[in-house]
Amino acid sequence: MVVWKPSDSKRLKELEAENRKLKQMFAELSLKSQFQEEIIKKF
Repeated sequence: MVVWKPSDSKRLKELEAENRKLKQMFAELSLKSQFQEEIIKKF
């Protein structure tokens, strides 16, 4: 049986927030990489 503590909820929210930030960073870096590849193809 798993016991859910209030500190678990806080930690879950922290991890979800961190996950959102990392996903945003990944999306921005992926877009930047795509732009760079397009620029390189033109030269």
